[in-house]
Amino acid sequence: MENQVDLNRPVKQVLDSHPELLDILVDLGFKPLANPAMRQSVGKVVTLKQGCKLINLPLEQLVNELQWNGYTVIGGDVNE
Repeated sequence: MENQVDLNRPVKQVLDSHPELLDILVDLGFKPLANPAMRQSVGKVVTLKQGCKLINLPLEQLVNELQWNGYTVIGGDVNE
């Protein structure tokens, strides 16, 4: 179960568990995450699902990218 990503967890928690995701997320448009201060502040309260809305990234695109990279995605239902 170590390759699971829960989109309802704060970004910082996800990156603490999977630091290798940082480059993928930044490439997808989560540019503020490149700044360690942003990861420590906003990353503690904003979930990946909320972050998608903030940067206008379709949730399906994030889910597809994570799955393509070998992750099982939890909370990826657009209707949740």
